[in-house]
Amino acid sequence: MPGTDPGESCRAVFGELPDLPFLPELPDRGPGADLAGRTAALLIDMPVQTTSRGWKLSDSPGRELSRAADYWSQDLDTLEEVADGYTGLLKIGVCGPWTLAATLELSHSVNPALADPGAVADLAASLAEGLAAHAADVRKRVPGADLIVQVDEPSLPAVLAGRVPTASGLNVVAAVDRVVVIQRLETVLAAPSAATVVHCCAPSAPFPELKSAGATAVSFDLSLLADRQVDEIAELAEAGLGIFAGALPTSSAQRLVSGPPLPPRQTAESVVTLWRKTGLAPGQLTAQVVITPACGLAGVSPAAARAALEHVREAARIAPEMIEPS
Repeated sequence: MPGTDPGESCRAVFGELPDLPFLPELPDRGPGADLAGRTAALLIDMPVQTTSRGWKLSDSPGRELSRAADYWSQDLDTLEEVADGYTGLLKIGVCGPWTLAATLELSHSVNPALADPGAVADLAASLAEGLAAHAADVRKRVPGADLIVQVDEPSLPAVLAGRVPTASGLNVVAAVDRVVVIQRLETVLAAPSAATVVHCCAPSAPFPELKSAGATAVSFDLSLLADRQVDEIAELAEAGLGIFAGALPTSSAQRLVSGPPLPPRQTAESVVTLWRKTGLAPGQLTAQVVITPACGLAGVSPAAARAALEHVREAARIAPEMIEPS
């Protein structure tokens, strides 16, 4: 979400999405509020610090890591206040182990941690332990919450395909074996003892691997879904997984307040069209599909972000009416 005020953002989320609110991330606050730094603050016994290129593993924690911990404290205090008395679904999010490994540099090298299988194994175990503690803290603060943990993995297709560059940019880290990818991701997904949704807004989201790793649901940019992947979505839905369809392009969110608005019916129609292609029963859409923005909204104005949440909520209300036989 855009902005730097956790209270304002959290109240907007709970106001616009009363059935599925989430704890907002506010990267506009700077280092420590970004996806990698925010998640690194949850790691157990794996300190990090910033460099001119981003974040790296280190022998001792840097100043920005303390700032990230302070942001978490502020956000969770705000959540506890805004969600006082709340009961129902509540989504929290972290960076996934493979995207984190592709982002963090090794402690004594400028190459990504992804280049060292031992470091990746340690990172996944540390993240799992930290995520379990984080989920327990959220449950303590919001006792009526039924947690959903979102794990963001935008770099996972590049990890599997061997497209993550080394520090020089002249080479790439070798593709990681599919079995290892599944194992490390499974370690993290199992940790919070909660429903999990893996979000991948890159092309060629690896849906079979996400299912094998134990994800409860998948989240993706609907505009990037290849025709060949429709059958994969059908298989996931048949297996009972939730489908978080990113049907509102992030580029369209600002238009909701500063240009010809995108009708919610058009967004709903894109999801209904996908569901019809799967050949699954119309009634299953209501039970298994969540309509979302395609990716994060930090790059739009606060008014546009609020309008985007209202837009997808309205699209979700319309979709069942559009798919049910008359």
